Amino acid sequence: MNAQFEAFKTRAEAVSAEVHRFATQAEALAFILGFLREVGVSEAPQCGAVWAAGSFLEKAGKGGLGVQLPGLRFDITQEAAAASKVGISQLDWAISATGTLVQDATAVEKRLVSTLPPIHIALLGTERILEDMGSVLQHLRPEQINYISFITGPSRTADIERVLTIGVHGPERLIIVVVDAFERVMA
Repeated sequence: MNAQFEAFKTRAEAVSAEVHRFATQAEALAFILGFLREVGVSEAPQCGAVWAAGSFLEKAGKGGLGVQLPGLRFDITQEAAAASKVGISQLDWAISATGTLVQDATAVEKRLVSTLPPIHIALLGTERILEDMGSVLQHLRPEQINYISFITGPSRTADIERVLTIGVHGPERLIIVVVDAFERVMA
């Protein structure tokens, strides 16, 4: 598992993602809340954060999080996501060979929080890092998934003059939070 994580981290950081690994969900949550405070998440215009549903959030208890950090919202609309500084979502898989995150983004809220705010925090269990695309495809069930997102680093584009610009078509900053003891809450 360490070799898969190290390969993923190396490749993700090579495309300007920031990768942080934690042993427990409690440590990861403390990091996320500290990061949100550090970047100035508040109730002020354009300073909020939106967090899409997932087992990590369910275990953390969103009611208490909203009280701890004013400006953190869980009711996700296109307007709320577009007006937020940070979007947080749980990812399903990662590919160590490319540093790519993979998400079942059938739920529109996951797409909104991972594409509209300028900063995306992506949560992932260490055991969900697989070697290559073929390994990930073995786990996907097309009959159950209508929309799959592949995320490799922050959004980037280059115009005809080959000038690289970050964040034009999505987040300019990608923070990947990997958790070793990632407990999935079963519905």
